[in-house]
Amino acid sequence: MARNKPTAKKRRLAKKGKEAQSVPTWVIAKTSGKVRSNPKRRQWRRTKTKV
Repeated sequence: MARNKPTAKKRRLAKKGKEAQSVPTWVIAKTSGKVRSNPKRRQWRRTKTKV
């Protein structure tokens, strides 16, 4: 990928990076363990994004 990225692409990449985070511990505690996984979770090597 290019070193100099367009701002729009950089923003989309940042959004995808935030989406790929795990569920916070306090959410798991608040829901008594019912919500444990993030369905949008993505690993950067396995699944590529169409950005």
